[in-house]
Amino acid sequence: MQLYGIPNCDTVKKARTWLDQAGRPHEFVDFKKTPPTVPQLKAWAAQLGWEKLLNRAGTTWRKLDEATQALAADETGALALMATQPSLIKRPVVDWGDGRLSVGFKPEQFEALAAEGR
Repeated sequence: MQLYGIPNCDTVKKARTWLDQAGRPHEFVDFKKTPPTVPQLKAWAAQLGWEKLLNRAGTTWRKLDEATQALAADETGALALMATQPSLIKRPVVDWGDGRLSVGFKPEQFEALAAEGR
């Protein structure tokens, strides 16, 4: 199981704490140190949808100029933008180790995903 995100993100911290308390060992992958590749982002988008991966509510998005934001009008542009600026990816992305992926964190979502994977 791998959890992708940024260490100082509150949502990532909550997800990691939940996994630890649930006894779910996981590897943390820091987007800042190991950004996802475009092929990896394409695989995530195929399962989750690129729109769900792109965090338009965050500070990084709001700081982009309109021309740069316009690059994310389609999947190709959005994935390229996320590859160059991983802070634009909604966090955390979790690879549950069995082919399932999730994005974001809600305790009830993680409980359901953990139960399915047992």
